[in-house]
Amino acid sequence: MAVQQNKVSKSRRNNRRAHDSLTAANPNECPNCGELKRPHHICASCGHYDDQEIVALTDDIDLDEDAA
Repeated sequence: MAVQQNKVSKSRRNNRRAHDSLTAANPNECPNCGELKRPHHICASCGHYDDQEIVALTDDIDLDEDAA
């Protein structure tokens, strides 16, 4: 089992962890509805990507009661 030979100071430990922080998200505005969305992803509020409707939302779909 590995055991350290000398104590690692808080400064040296924190310097090692300096590059481990998370970066903030980079949201873009959806050209269709104006909501913020992740770049290169489908908009969660309207279902559009690159000016095309990819996902039809359940509000837009009319389901017949006898079809189920």
